[in-house]
Amino acid sequence: MKIAIYEKYGPPEVLKIKEVPKPTPKENEVLIKVIATTVSSADCRLRAMNMPFGFGLLGRLIFGIFGPKKQILGTELSGIIESVGDKVTKFCRDDEVFVFLGAKMGCYSEFVCVAENGMIVHKPKTLSFAQAASLSFGGTTALDFLKRSKIKDGDRVLIVGAAGCVGTAFVQIAKHFGAHVTGICSEKKADLVKSLGADVVIDYTQSDFTKNGEKYTIIADTVGSAPFSVCKNSLQTEGKLLLILASLPELIKIPFINLTSHRTVIGGPVAERLKDLQLLAQLAEAGMFTPAVDCMYPFSQIVEAHKYVDSGRKIGSVVLQFDTSR
Repeated sequence: MKIAIYEKYGPPEVLKIKEVPKPTPKENEVLIKVIATTVSSADCRLRAMNMPFGFGLLGRLIFGIFGPKKQILGTELSGIIESVGDKVTKFCRDDEVFVFLGAKMGCYSEFVCVAENGMIVHKPKTLSFAQAASLSFGGTTALDFLKRSKIKDGDRVLIVGAAGCVGTAFVQIAKHFGAHVTGICSEKKADLVKSLGADVVIDYTQSDFTKNGEKYTIIADTVGSAPFSVCKNSLQTEGKLLLILASLPELIKIPFINLTSHRTVIGGPVAERLKDLQLLAQLAEAGMFTPAVDCMYPFSQIVEAHKYVDSGRKIGSVVLQFDTSR
């Protein structure tokens, strides 16, 4: 089977495709033939060891000082179960599923073994394999932060970076919770954000949301450009700022801000919960959450796919597809 590995940090060209033996599932595992996986911003940051400011040394201590400890990237996938272990009861051969490996990574692989009690859910029939592969990374991030913010019906939510993988999930899930949603993106991406349910779209090249006089219950910064010092006056009293991508200094400030301000800042890692994947699948089945897919590359063009994500031009998710003809 084919896998993509990287043995050193660097540009997309450090990714190499190689052939390795197909794994055999343990008694409590299923073997999945991967149909699609994605190139997320997290994959690209890890590949290049391009961490938010202040996390450089910490990132190397966690992921590998001189080179990556885990050499296979990829956080999410969709595929078909090829075989099951002797003690598996929840899944069967030929079941269509999607999986979130998250921080464990390892999805850049033609076949993957996953524990039946792991982060694996039956694929919603309403989604293609490309869409299902794109469901977990953005969806779990948005769902976790919105739950932590205690979002409720009628909240006014502003999403900075509304056209990205995480941003497009935020728009749809915030609407599911009954929020009035304002999305910030470039003009060329505005139609997509509106189609996902945003009530208002602001072109950041033409308008500064911090100067429009609007107050929001929740501001979600998915791109690291709206720290508390920038957007505090755009938050309602008791409003909440969600720092999805933030520098170490910004995260260190959170306890002080929360103690001294009527507003709240929420940051830190995203919890990975099976029940969240299951809820995302239910929302997809109900037509309330459809992951946005920008484009698809064959797995053999993984370097080109990483280059495209690095360019910052993507909308939603970039998908890698395996050859399913064999």
